[in-house]
Amino acid sequence: MRIATHTAGRWPDLDPDDFDVLLSADPDPPPPWVGLGDKFQDMADAVARACREQPVASQVVAQLLRTTLRLDFEAALETESMAYSMLLASEAFRSWRAGTPVRATADPDAPRVLMREEQGAIVIHLNRPAKRNAFDAAMRDALCAALEFALQDPDQRPVILSGDGPAFSAGGDLDEFGAAKDPAAAHLIRLQQSPVRLAHQLDARLTVRLHGACVGAGIELAAAAARVVAREGAFFRLPELSMGLIPGAGGTATITRRIGRHRAAYMALSGADIDLATALRWGLIDAVA
Repeated sequence: MRIATHTAGRWPDLDPDDFDVLLSADPDPPPPWVGLGDKFQDMADAVARACREQPVASQVVAQLLRTTLRLDFEAALETESMAYSMLLASEAFRSWRAGTPVRATADPDAPRVLMREEQGAIVIHLNRPAKRNAFDAAMRDALCAALEFALQDPDQRPVILSGDGPAFSAGGDLDEFGAAKDPAAAHLIRLQQSPVRLAHQLDARLTVRLHGACVGAGIELAAAAARVVAREGAFFRLPELSMGLIPGAGGTATITRRIGRHRAAYMALSGADIDLATALRWGLIDAVA
């Protein structure tokens, strides 16, 4: 893991390509630096601590981010999925799963995804508000069906994706993490049932409207859209490294293509919340509603 820091004065004479993360105490540095202002020391320590505590996953995400922009989008998703499946079999993930009991909670008997026509657009709505729209297998499959329907729409109407409840999506449903008995088979399923791939294929037709927590898969999916609009109060986070994993819903491909690999690495390694102003400045989102 190669980390460069800048605390004050002249910018270091370095080639960003030689580093994985570039951290600065300047609150608004030029890209690809991450500006941390008065949080510089705390966040630099958090990144270093993540690398120590999750040495395998941190190296894997750095290697993946160095590669992803040299690949086409499809190959980038495939490479991410293989790396993610490998880490599902790691000691670090098994330790996290053993220390994080699966909760037996019931979901309301309601569709995971709603779809309607509104003012000439196809509106797709995540509908698991009690779980903050956490993605489980049922939501993933329902969303894939809705996006596939939109993709095949003969009129090629605009598509709007949003979510109900307090958050667009809190990410993957933690109770299902590691549920697959065969990581290799899970890799194939992940590629066959990929909302991110379909969102990318919708291209300029797709707008995602974000609010509240946009965590893990919640921002990984949204970043695949041509246009991302967020409400005041929205925030963004990649928490997977703390579980011994890497972003596995397409984020190493989608987020990196929006903000570059250095800032994507910072998000993955730090697990820190990215606020609305920073997301807009970086290009993680396109507008504030």
